[in-house]
This record gives sequence, C-alpha cells and structure tokens, in this order.
Amino acid sequence: MLAREKIGKLLWKLSYPAIIGMVVQGMYNIVDTFFVGRYTGTLGIGGTAVAFPIQMIVMGIGMTIGIGGASILSRRMGERNHEGASTALGNMILLSLITGVVCAAAGLAGINPLLRLFGANDALMPYATDYITVILMGSPLFTFSTVASAAARAEGNAKVAMNSLLLGGILNVILDPIFIIALDMGVRGAAIATVIAIAASCVFLLAYLQSGRSEIRLGWGHMRLKAPIVREIIAVGASDFARTAAMSLTSAIFNNILRTLGGELPIAVFGITFRIISFVFMPIAGIAQGVQPILGFNFGARQFDRIREGLSLASRSATALALVGFTVFLAFPAPILGIFSTDPKLLEMGSSAMRWLVLGLPLVAPQNIGTSLFQAIGKARPAIFLAFSRQVLFLIPVVIVLSRLLGLQGVWLSFPVSDVIAFVVTYAMVRRELRLLARMKESGPPERRVGVRPERGITPPAS
Repeated sequence: MLAREKIGKLLWKLSYPAIIGMVVQGMYNIVDTFFVGRYTGTLGIGGTAVAFPIQMIVMGIGMTIGIGGASILSRRMGERNHEGASTALGNMILLSLITGVVCAAAGLAGINPLLRLFGANDALMPYATDYITVILMGSPLFTFSTVASAAARAEGNAKVAMNSLLLGGILNVILDPIFIIALDMGVRGAAIATVIAIAASCVFLLAYLQSGRSEIRLGWGHMRLKAPIVREIIAVGASDFARTAAMSLTSAIFNNILRTLGGELPIAVFGITFRIISFVFMPIAGIAQGVQPILGFNFGARQFDRIREGLSLASRSATALALVGFTVFLAFPAPILGIFSTDPKLLEMGSSAMRWLVLGLPLVAPQNIGTSLFQAIGKARPAIFLAFSRQVLFLIPVVIVLSRLLGLQGVWLSFPVSDVIAFVVTYAMVRRELRLLARMKESGPPERRVGVRPERGITPPAS
C-alpha cells in the first residue's frame, strides 16, 4: 500500500484516522476545560493551565519514543526488514514504560517547585496540585498509549490508533461529569477521568499488539534495549520532544509574565484560549502523522517523487484546515469562550487575546509538515531545530521584548510575529532538502553488498 497506492488516496487513508484520533485526543482537554470552567470557575481553569505544561512534558516523552520509533519502523518495512521492525517495536514499548515510571517518580518528588516554576501562585496552587498529582501517577499509561499508537500508524494501520483514542475520548466524556459534578471532586476528578480513559486505550492497544493482527511480530526476545536503536529513537524523536518541551517552557515564561501583568485572570485567559486554539492543531497534527509513514517508507524505498508529492499534498491540506480555524476564531471569539466560562472579565480579555493569537495560525501548518519530513527520513538535527525554533529561539525573545513595550497586548502579539519568522525558516530548509533528494534521485541507488547491513541499523542517509 505504502509503495504503490496513489498519494492522495493513501494520505487520506492514513490521515483521516489520525485526524479523528487527534481530535478526540484534543477533546480530553476541551471536555476537561468545559467542566472545570463551569463547575470550579476561573481559579480551576488557572490551576489546570499551570499544571498542563507538566502533563505536556510527559506526553512529549511518549511522542519522542513514538515518533522516533515510528520512523525506524516505516524505514525497516520499506526495506522489508521485518525482524528489524520487531526489534525496534520491542525497544519502543520497553522504553515507554521505563520513562513513564521515571516521570512519575521525578514529578511527584518535586511537584511544588515545578508548579511554582510554571507560574502557580498561592491562589492557584491547590487546584494545580490536585490535578497534576493524579496525572503524574498515570505517566506510564500516557507514554505507553502514545508509543503503541505510533507503532500502529507506522505500519499503515492508523484505524487501530484512531479506535484507541475514540475509546478513551468517549470514556473521558462519560466520566468527567461523574467525577467532577456527581462526586464533587473538582479538578482532581477531571484528572482521574483522564487517567482511567487513557488506561482503557492502553488495554485496547496491548490487545491489538498481542492479537496477531499486527504485521510486526513482537516476542519477549524483542523486549531488550539495544543502544543503537535507543539512540536512533531518541535522535529522531527528539524533535517532537523539543517542540513539547519548548511549549512547556514557553508556558512557564508566559504564566510568569502574565502573573506580573495581572495575576490569575490573564493566566486563566491564556490557559483557556491556548487549549481552544490547540484544538485546531490536532487535525493538522493528524495530517503530519498520516504523511510520515508515506515519507519514511518511500525514502527507504528511494521513491523520491512520491516523497515530494506527499509533502506538497499534506502541506496544502493542513493549511486549508488552519484557514478554517483561523476564520472561525477571528469571527466568533466571545461565543466560543462563552461555552467554557461565564466570567465577564475572562470573556472580554479572552476575546481580544484570541484574535491576536490566531493571526499566524495558517503559517503553522506547513511548519509542522516540514518537521515531519525531516523526522520521516531520519534527519534528527533539522527536525529538532524546526521543532525548537518557533517556541524558544523566536517566541520567547519576542514575548519578553513585546510584553515590556506593549504589556498584555504584546504577549498576545508575540505569537503571530514568531509564526511568520518560523514559517520563513521552515520554507527555506524544506526547499533545500528537496533539492538534495532530487540529486539523490539523479545519482541512482547506492551500491549494496550482500549480507552487509547499514551501520547501527540506520538507513543510508541523505547528505
């Protein structure tokens, strides 16, 4: 399928389950925000906003292993190296469980300093602590579900990943009102509902991996960490962790700046608008996930024309989705925010903030697709740079400068300014990489000697 099917049909087949899955994953935050906002008020929203970056770090570690491992799986399958794919999957699963336990232990040990670092003040601290304590205890479940979903997508079975997320998302919607309202557990109830929903997804994915329906055979012999595979997983997937860690770092800086400019209200505004706008990123991320197996497989098979076609179609599709979100958020900020809160001050400030925050939204889509190109072909350094640049190299200096010059308006304006800069950089890097792939096509396939494998199991890279 990855080698022969038309790119448009193939991208749709792999992307629509990923889009549905990512949208459902985004529903976790949207549903939590709705019930927390309606039944615990502005402080509850602010508390979860402060805790959310820590949750993002845990998810980012899972994505690091999932994206890095998926790149290896796609390339191994493109090379018809099924044993190598099985070994990579075993390393992914074991690494996800180990890192999940480490995240839980480290996070719970330093929970108060972490929350202070991410902007919690005395008013927000009880809400943030209640929420993140439960989330950290479920860290191994978060990392495993993310990695197992990525493995299913890498072998072209995106519906399995979609169904696992649908199961968790529906369960989360059912459990939220039970724990938050009926049992009167507030933000702690939202966290418990989320962890139970993720646990259900884990059971579903584990059953799939052990059912024999997966093309990748996984045995106990594959569940041993091998340094070359772990290094490649981390190197390729580090770009996604860089993006997530950068978002967490950015959230910490923003929360602290906002706290000095206005206290709990602007933190709550940033938290709720950020989650709502991030919902648009979910289908964009779904397209990026859907195109990655296409790019990785065809790089391994040296089908460079299909790489160019897939990249172009994915970029156009993601940009179209971003434009829809841009239009809706720009036109109806107050009604959208009104779904989650009845606080008139939050609605007034949030409407203005949302209009500024979404101005650069259409430019973010091609940047995400460009990062997926470098992830898929195993080029870790440019992928890490692109993932890291927008959130750290560009956004943080811009927000520090503009917040001092323009106050709160400068904080909101910093997002579209950094989006423009990041788009220009991404465009230049992707153009250069496509020229390198064109030269590889002209030079023909590299000579291969029978019985000799590439060093450390890495596909011969582009220069």
